[in-house]
Amino acid sequence: MARFFLMIRSLTFLAILTTQSAALVAAQFVPQASITALHATIAQQQETYIRPAIKLGIDVLADQQFAPLANKRIGLLTHPAGVNRFGVPSVRILKQSKAVNLVALFGPEHGIYGNEKANTPVDNAIDSKTGLPIYSLYGKYRKPTSKMLENLDVLVIDLQDIGTRSYTFISCMKLALEACFENSVEVMVLDRPNPLGGLKVDGPPIEKSWQSYVGAFQVPYVHGMTIGELARMAVSKPGILELTDSQRTNGKLTVVTMNGWRRYMSWPKLGLKWIAPSPNIPDFPAAVGYAMTGLGAQLGSFQHGIGSEFPFRVLTHRTASLDELERELNRRSIPGIAFKRKSLKGGSQTGLYVRITDWGAWRPTELSFHMMQIAALFEPNPFAKATSNQSSLFNKHVGSSSWWNEITQKGSSANRAGFIGVWERQSKQFQLQSRAYWLYD
Repeated sequence: MARFFLMIRSLTFLAILTTQSAALVAAQFVPQASITALHATIAQQQETYIRPAIKLGIDVLADQQFAPLANKRIGLLTHPAGVNRFGVPSVRILKQSKAVNLVALFGPEHGIYGNEKANTPVDNAIDSKTGLPIYSLYGKYRKPTSKMLENLDVLVIDLQDIGTRSYTFISCMKLALEACFENSVEVMVLDRPNPLGGLKVDGPPIEKSWQSYVGAFQVPYVHGMTIGELARMAVSKPGILELTDSQRTNGKLTVVTMNGWRRYMSWPKLGLKWIAPSPNIPDFPAAVGYAMTGLGAQLGSFQHGIGSEFPFRVLTHRTASLDELERELNRRSIPGIAFKRKSLKGGSQTGLYVRITDWGAWRPTELSFHMMQIAALFEPNPFAKATSNQSSLFNKHVGSSSWWNEITQKGSSANRAGFIGVWERQSKQFQLQSRAYWLYD
């Protein structure tokens, strides 16, 4: 009994710390007028045990005592961020449940434990913790083979996305859906929050000709959907999955929805501890930064903090001085953001940290296209001298050969505002159309 109460006290303390951390992160993204109220909230939380604001798909499935998986052979596609609301890995939860017959694991890019570098092939293995086979979907195969699926009745997918099209976990899910439906295997997606919330939709849509593993869905760069909603759209809307209509309509998809999540909720509002889904997204600010600067550092001499303690959030330039860079960025008065100098790597280097000053005015991808223009301003146009491989990878990420032609030909004089205006209208149209697949208001 004493051990039980000690455990409860420990969980309570951890929950308070988690909630405090989320609130402190949120402080970067709220108006100054709200800071006092935020501090008062933190003080109150120090006195009260507060559970996370939502239940994740894995929590809801556990509440159902795993009944939908009864008497079925289960595979699990997951990664380190596949945890319940208290941080317990879904692998452990399913393996330890007497109601679940877990027989195989599947890992996306970075591997099931997230310790593999980006763009690094991962081999199949035997999991040392469970003794189960791990099939890599980022090695020889990216789509599950019939052999991998032959002993499964259901593939459970529990992947934390970050709301950005080029983050490959949603591509992995799409291929898994196709393979399962081709092989008469059911799919269950355990839904998770979009960390950016469900109201931010921004950036260029992808042209059909540039779809790839870094852009498998024809959605704006910041899509505003949960992974469960994307799965629902893929199965419901013809032309997304590379399947016959018969295979698509006869396949079985179940989305285990969250309890308590609403579209206005970005990650700091959830009371959840952030678990890194990949090595360069160690925290929520990095997920925000990925949407802001990821496209802007594709070509040219910009660096955006990879390898530092602020990945995707701190800008430097290999040839321009920090003063030059700061002047050029501030001159542009980009809505919703500001820049603050930060020392990196023990003070050996200083960069410009990108702060969100107004979440409502902030358009996630806009900074990247300013960065592209600045790159062409500070150096010989890096787009005009790109190799065919570089241009191909760039277009796969941006999703648009029309923008490539513009920035290649005009460099720093490219009509950024015109393109952003078109993309903004397209994003609004997509958001209206995507409502048909929403699972949350």
